[in-house]
Amino acid sequence: MNRLLFIVCAIICTNIYAQNPIKGKVLEQTTQTAIPYATIYLPELETGTVTNNNGEFSIELPKGTYKIVVSYIGFRTQSQNISVPTKDYLTIELSESAMEMEEVIVSTPFHKLQSENVMKVEQKKIKDLKASGALTLAEGITNIAGVESVSTGNSIGKPVIRGLSSNRVLVYTQGVRLENQQYGDEHGLGINDAGIESVEVIKGPASLLYGSDALGGVLYLNPERFANMDTSSGDASVNYFSNTKGYSTNVGYKSSSNGFKFLIRGSLAEHSDYDTNQYRVTNTRYREQDLKAGLGYQASNFKTEFRYNLNNSKLGLPEEIGIQSTAKTPMLPYQSVDNHIFSSKSTLFFEDSSLEVSLGYIYNNRKEFEDHHHHHEHKDHDDHDDHDYHDEHDEHDDHDEHDEHEEHEEQEENHDEQERLEAALNMKLKTFNYDIKYNLPAVGRFETIVGVQGMNQINSNYGEEILIPDATTNDFGVLATSHIHFETIDVQIGARYDFRSINIEDNFDKTFNSFNGALGFKTDIFQNITARLNLATGFRAPNLAELASDGSHEGTNRYEIGNENLTNEQNFQIDLALEYKNEHIEFFANAFYNKINDYIFLNPNGELINEDPVFLYEQQNASLYGGELGLHLHPHPIHWLHLESSFETVTGKLDNDNYLPLIPANSLTNTLRAEFNTTSIKNINAFVKLRSTFAQNNVNTYETVSDNYNLFSVGAGGTLTIFKNDLDISVSATNLFDTEYIHHLSRLKSDGILNMGRNVNVGVTYSM
Repeated sequence: MNRLLFIVCAIICTNIYAQNPIKGKVLEQTTQTAIPYATIYLPELETGTVTNNNGEFSIELPKGTYKIVVSYIGFRTQSQNISVPTKDYLTIELSESAMEMEEVIVSTPFHKLQSENVMKVEQKKIKDLKASGALTLAEGITNIAGVESVSTGNSIGKPVIRGLSSNRVLVYTQGVRLENQQYGDEHGLGINDAGIESVEVIKGPASLLYGSDALGGVLYLNPERFANMDTSSGDASVNYFSNTKGYSTNVGYKSSSNGFKFLIRGSLAEHSDYDTNQYRVTNTRYREQDLKAGLGYQASNFKTEFRYNLNNSKLGLPEEIGIQSTAKTPMLPYQSVDNHIFSSKSTLFFEDSSLEVSLGYIYNNRKEFEDHHHHHEHKDHDDHDDHDYHDEHDEHDDHDEHDEHEEHEEQEENHDEQERLEAALNMKLKTFNYDIKYNLPAVGRFETIVGVQGMNQINSNYGEEILIPDATTNDFGVLATSHIHFETIDVQIGARYDFRSINIEDNFDKTFNSFNGALGFKTDIFQNITARLNLATGFRAPNLAELASDGSHEGTNRYEIGNENLTNEQNFQIDLALEYKNEHIEFFANAFYNKINDYIFLNPNGELINEDPVFLYEQQNASLYGGELGLHLHPHPIHWLHLESSFETVTGKLDNDNYLPLIPANSLTNTLRAEFNTTSIKNINAFVKLRSTFAQNNVNTYETVSDNYNLFSVGAGGTLTIFKNDLDISVSATNLFDTEYIHHLSRLKSDGILNMGRNVNVGVTYSM
């Protein structure tokens, strides 16, 4: 018996630890010269390596079939499938291209390059978004065509995809869905961009892949990768922002050895009230601390990883223009938000299939501190300031310096007292979710995935005020999707069923269910012209605020009354994407039409409660339509020069011809960009950008119109070698001409409060 047990254990251990060496070389296609430092990446295994000075690479892989992706700056990314074990020596040839390197799309299930993907997915590197001078992740994603943000100052931003936001846009981070009371107008992402590698945007219904709340699209945040096999690295960075006299800094380290992988990153950001050239916007200051850590293990036929993210934010809530200061401690009222995100992802590889299990637990604690007596004490002082800060900017600067010291002393005295205040609002949201997918063995032209997803969520109130009641929500969904390869066309098809139950304590129980499907086609209709046509349905179950609100929502100055009779929002969207690409030019045109049945919206009934106007949740059919146009030109022979232009438009209307609220204004962005290298400085990049936002006159009955404006930005950066390590330096200036404007999606717009003026950002990152 003992001998049999020993033999069984030996077989299992041999299977677990057996690795198969794969060797190859990367060459330039035309000249057949070696390409050193090319990146070799296997998305299923989430591991890789780089080629040596001779363009050679060697990597050990478990038995199976995997996609291998090879990329290098200035060359077209290549992907191909390899079967392991193999004795073949891989020779991979890359052709020159002035276009950016392609990355594997993670938010769609088949993990393909975008050029191979049936769905149109936008992907951007976080470092590229930050290079534009964005203070936050929410601001950075607005550089993606078709994506905007509902903002409350600089610290709070909610993603808007083609006119839809809040619970109609699902956010994924660390491979799990983020739940943080996103129904609230003044509730931001609660995610710091440190430790996030890239962002992907699915525009349109993604209920097939993600269930309820993906009716309008998905924002998918990819965490930074672990270190390549048997390597380690570290980096530290600091950014300074002139407008808010603020900074953000982070430091990280990661290592991989003997199958184990580890990473950790911490960051801190502080900003004072932002400046508009006329005045500083009182209490838009904030402080954010963030910690991300990950631990992974990989052996033959199995890999697993565990990640944790803690984000603590103290966010000032602006109400009116008052005291002028550059202090960084938030005044009352302010939010204190803690986000704990635990996630694990494990994959078991079989001979020609795999099983992936992702688990997540999110603990969100949102507190709001108010002091109405404190607020009224400053009223007279605020009125006095109103006379001063509208005069001359020099006087405003003197006023800043004068009041900063006084307010700093006052805040130091009252800080401990504020911390002891009972939170007016104290909500705890605990969410457990799971996602299990099985990649079936390929059958002929078919790649197929089946899976189940689910969620258990508990909302609890502990504060003096209650916006939404205590409740428990349970989701369950089952799905199947296939990617079918034909000679001239690729087809993706899928179907899904979802069930949601909501138990509102001491009130009522509700259940919702929905069938949804998607069908997509990708084909080359002419030489260099690719067409994608996607048809999909999506749904969204009503959230707790819509079902059971009954009180004043301080952040919006409304008395909101829920409606327990609300039904699912159900939509159908058609997307058509055309793309032309050759060696020197790329052009794309995306058009969509989105029909939403039983769209849920707020409507005033003309009454007042506690001096707040009463708004009721109602339903009516709605439609949204629009699209994006883009051009990328890199003229021959100056491939280092890039001219990029994009236009985006969306219109949203109810069936009664009223316009939907919070629909972004049309905008046109033109960017002139240069990228090149010198003997002493690598990766030199510089840009000049003009973003033109048009007037928004198509507004809801309780919105006001918005004027047009132009924002001009410039920036430059490069990489130096210091002590044999890279030092990245970047400088950018946004709103260079200090234009006074109000964004249509700013929640401060109703008070006539301007958006941020000129800001100069200086960033330094040292890699080790």
